[in-house]
Formats: sequence, C-alpha cells, structure tokens
Amino acid sequence: MFLYQPNSGYCYNSDSIFLYQFISTFNPKGALLDVGCGVGIISLLLSRDFNIETSIIDKQEGMLSYAKHNYALNDLKVQTYLGDFTELQTEERYDYIISNPPFYDTKVQQSENIHLNIARYAQHLPVEAFIKRVKRFLKPKGWFIFCYDAKQVDVLFLYLKQYGINPEKVQFVHSKIDRESKLVMIAARNNSKSMTQILPPFIVFDNQNNYMPKAQEAFERANTYSIKGDL
Repeated sequence: MFLYQPNSGYCYNSDSIFLYQFISTFNPKGALLDVGCGVGIISLLLSRDFNIETSIIDKQEGMLSYAKHNYALNDLKVQTYLGDFTELQTEERYDYIISNPPFYDTKVQQSENIHLNIARYAQHLPVEAFIKRVKRFLKPKGWFIFCYDAKQVDVLFLYLKQYGINPEKVQFVHSKIDRESKLVMIAARNNSKSMTQILPPFIVFDNQNNYMPKAQEAFERANTYSIKGDL
C-alpha cells in the first residue's frame, strides 16, 4: 500500500503499525471510526484488510487532506470529519472506535511546531473527555481499541471503568525484554463484565537490535510504502 506523508510535521511510526496488528486480531467488521487519524495509516490498513465501513476524524485540516488523498489513492471509501472529536456531532454509532491519540504528558518540554504539538500532547485530547466521548459513540457492545502511554495506565483504567467501557485485553509494548514499557495497547468493550486479560508482552527488538518475529510480522503484514511530499 502506497501512502503520502508531509515533508515536515507529524509522520506515523511503529506504534501505528503495532496497533494495526493488535486491532487486526479482533477481525473488525461493521462501522469503524478512527479518531485523530493523521494521514490515515491505521484505518487505511484495516479498510484494506477487513469488510468495514470506515469514518475518520482529525482536527488538523492538513492531516485530513493527506488521509483523504491516501484513501482515494488506494481506491478505498471513507467518511471524513474535520474537527475536535470532543465536539463531534453525528447520529452514527460505531462497532469499533480506534485511536493512536496524543498522549505525551503536558508537563514535559513540548515541540514548538504546532502540527507536531497537536499530534503528540495530551492537552489536545484530554483523556477523560476522550473516553467520555467514546462512550457516546460506541454501540452497546462496541470496542474501543487504542494505544497510550504505559505510565498512565492507572488513569486509563479509572476512566474506562467510570464510563462503562471495560478493558478486556491489555498488552504492554517493550523495546527490549529488559526495558520498561512505554506503550500499552488496550481493547475495551462497552458494557462488558469480563475480567481483564493481560496478554504476553510485545517485545520489539532482540539483544542484537533485530526485530522480534511478531514485530517483523506486523511490518510485513502492513506492507506500506511511504512517500514524502506536499499536497
């Protein structure tokens, strides 16, 4: 799959590829919404691989333009929304809401590039407001599948439970087996009563800095070719 990304500003990284692989294990079908879609990488791959009706939303017009271009380039259909997800107005309800949202702590030194800042830092999509809005747009048994800063997992669980979206499957991502996790992937289900399953850790590199088999499998399955260029 070919897709365009901007010459400057935010570009997708391995987090998006690993999240795509994680979501794929749920064999998504029905209506799907990608929140903070960026250039569309995650939902593009899912739309290619699964029978879904895809919608995307991003608050940056430039990013949404890239996403729309990439959908057209790959002959895939999509419904698009420009704006802040916490202000989205639609009667649609979704079987899956997915996201690789901005989650960097607001107290760290922030990028002065406005496009990077919006894509990275949590003040642009505060976690409680985010989860509260997800609740509104999920179908009764819908899935919310996303990744986030692993250090904030306690806050995530607090708000997910508060709004009745039960974290069913959780997987921590580690760069190496002896490194602390900096990313967590969570699959939470609306109105679920199931106990939480902590999956085996996702290890990216071995001791020789080679990709571990599951990480390599994710890149091979994605099979993307990125093109840098201004639209």
